[in-house]
Amino acid sequence: QVQLVESGGGLVQAGDSLRLSCAASGRTFSSIATGWVRQAPGKEREFVAAITRGGSSTSYADSVKGRVTISRDNAKNTVYLQMNSLQPEDTAVYYCTADPTYRPGVTVWSYWGQGTQVTVSS
Repeated sequence: QVQLVESGGGLVQAGDSLRLSCAASGRTFSSIATGWVRQAPGKEREFVAAITRGGSSTSYADSVKGRVTISRDNAKNTVYLQMNSLQPEDTAVYYCTADPTYRPGVTVWSYWGQGTQVTVSS
């Protein structure tokens, strides 16, 4: 089992930046790939970004590419999502995800956090 706890969400204005963090426990962190998935009100879940177990490869949704960076610190069992130039359409609940298999581009992951709300006002 893997437990994931997100933090860092909040209310920001368009153009602002925000960094989300996700602390993992329960399994050797370097043995799991991690990612972020978001869900806006009334919409389906959307893949945002993913990173391999060692952090050597990353993947991003087209909608956030160039504005978002995923990273991880295996010594701290933490994965981050740095979001810049936020827009109202980025408003969603952001979920930290994990899986033994790297899953770029998909929303099917084995482990999920409880989610953190990001709201971007115009």
